[in-house]
Amino acid sequence: MCGVVGIIGKSQVNQKLFDALTMLQHRGQDAAGILTCDGYHMSLRKAKGLVVDAIRARHMERLKGNLGIAHVRYPTAGSNSEFEAQPFYVNSPYGIALAHNGNLINTAEIRKDLLEKDYRHVNTSSDSELLLNVLASELTKARVSLKDFSIDIFFDAMKKVYNRCVGGYAVVGVIAGAGLFAFRDPNGIRPLVLGKKTSPDGGVEYIVASETVALDCDGYEFVDDIQAGEAIFVDLEGKLTRKVCSDKASLSPCIFEYVYLARPDSVIDGISVYGARLEMGRRLAKSILQTMPNHDIDVVIPVPDSGRHAALPISRVLDVPYREGLVKNRYVGRTFIMPDQEKRQKSIRKKLNTIADEFDGKHVLLVDDSIVRGNTSKLIVEMAREAGAKKVSIASTAPVIRYPNVYGIDMPTHSELVGYGKDIKAIADFIGVDHLFYQTNEDLVKSVQCLNPKISHFDTSVFDGNYITGGVDQRYLDGLSLARESKETKSKGVGGSIDMQNQE
Repeated sequence: MCGVVGIIGKSQVNQKLFDALTMLQHRGQDAAGILTCDGYHMSLRKAKGLVVDAIRARHMERLKGNLGIAHVRYPTAGSNSEFEAQPFYVNSPYGIALAHNGNLINTAEIRKDLLEKDYRHVNTSSDSELLLNVLASELTKARVSLKDFSIDIFFDAMKKVYNRCVGGYAVVGVIAGAGLFAFRDPNGIRPLVLGKKTSPDGGVEYIVASETVALDCDGYEFVDDIQAGEAIFVDLEGKLTRKVCSDKASLSPCIFEYVYLARPDSVIDGISVYGARLEMGRRLAKSILQTMPNHDIDVVIPVPDSGRHAALPISRVLDVPYREGLVKNRYVGRTFIMPDQEKRQKSIRKKLNTIADEFDGKHVLLVDDSIVRGNTSKLIVEMAREAGAKKVSIASTAPVIRYPNVYGIDMPTHSELVGYGKDIKAIADFIGVDHLFYQTNEDLVKSVQCLNPKISHFDTSVFDGNYITGGVDQRYLDGLSLARESKETKSKGVGGSIDMQNQE
């Protein structure tokens, strides 16, 4: 899970990229980067840390140009090197830069072909750099100078990129001296939206971003979601061209975006994230009533923040009070997207604290958006009992997560998933709760789909193991586990922050 944004207009875009990137900070806290184009000249700043720490005023002064892209990153385990921060760039053909959210599942094949057939060198283990080099290779094959570059050449290259790259990906990029491009995988797994506004000189300024919240901060009007398998190009004159370049395009967005990843004030593929979470709460509460019609729950307490949205309708349906019993430390990051288990464990106690009066002598129903590894839930249950709770139950608005994600969310191994190979009772025993309630797969899909019935299918692979791209079997998953374990035993990586104009 990462966040991307690209902007093209007539005025300087550095501050606009920075502002939009801060709106996407929830999608990645490990590293941030901005690349701008001033004519044919590219300027890049990327470093580890939050946006405000990685990109300072002195860097902004050098990020000149009316065209640029930006990225916030969270790493998969063992791949948090400075040099894998984005954007990436190549200088052949032309000058091309790219930022990517998602994950490719055929990286071994792509890497082999780039080396043996395309004669291109790749510097990192990042699949984003692979994507960039595949696109660059296909543009090279057109044998056209930048002077003769055309939109048709770009779209022809994109058709081949789609044929070569399998997985979930949302991409923004620039071609220096030509314009801004963006594209989304054939299944539309990862989100990507398009916005625009009229600049003071009367021209049109376009923005492409992971979520609509990135549009709101600077007054952009939402235009559309980039469609599954669609590529767009905005030239330096502000002309927008769109084309579905994949012959296998079929929208199946990741349902976990609505459960946890996206901000509640975002709208993705026509679906309000906030509205979907409210509906998840209503349906889960009805399921709880069917299971325990004579429940003795005294209070509903959300696990902040995303558990809060579902907790309100749950309290109303169950007809019990809603209370804020857990206080979140805003200065501790999201534990789910932290790169290793040790950091997550240490951060949970620092992240949450209890208001004892809301727990003392009560049967407390804690509402959380999902249970991935179970460590957060287990510690919160312990905290609730220490605060005097008579009983502690948990309701998860997501179903049991039993399978690893391969499309850009950091839960790639079975061993890290509390739900893998366990029934609900075994999970409840591990967490230490009196009762454990999960949303059903069917109710989760209905909660989201009811807000946009035109979407007939979602990627629900983490719940049911059905990987919509194909190409994912047990051998593939075992390979991921081995690679992850190998990376975790190595050094975390070294290197300084990267600034093309002045390395610091």
